[in-house]
Amino acid sequence: MIEPRRAVRSALPLLALALLASACATVTPGRDLVVTATAYNAVPEQTDGDPEIGAWGDRLRPGMRAIAVSQDLHALGLVRGARVRIEGLRDEYEVLDRMPRRWQRRIDILMADRRSARSWGKRTVRIQWSPPEARSRWGFLCGLFGSCG
Repeated sequence: MIEPRRAVRSALPLLALALLASACATVTPGRDLVVTATAYNAVPEQTDGDPEIGAWGDRLRPGMRAIAVSQDLHALGLVRGARVRIEGLRDEYEVLDRMPRRWQRRIDILMADRRSARSWGKRTVRIQWSPPEARSRWGFLCGLFGSCG
């Protein structure tokens, strides 16, 4: 029979390894969808009201990685703060604005300048997103060792 103290000592390295692996696991996107993607600039003729303020009061600045979503996508979980990966673009974008009701299955990507927005045009792309609360699931070890994702 194994002595209880010895059993605990032999299990500690395995427990530590399991804790480290789970703490640094990356958050995978929660959803996957094909949408129409257009681009816009924070200028009066392309927005409602104040062009620098999003639907939830967030300040929009050129160069931010932000998107606006159609109302139906908002209902599917693309809510304020959701992190979105867009096919054809690097990095993640954050949902910070909403589009008028007339648009369906559409995102609008905030671009730094008109040339970039026109160059993007209108495309059909695949997006993946994670709900905003998924960002807070990082383990405490990732905070100690830097980004684990």
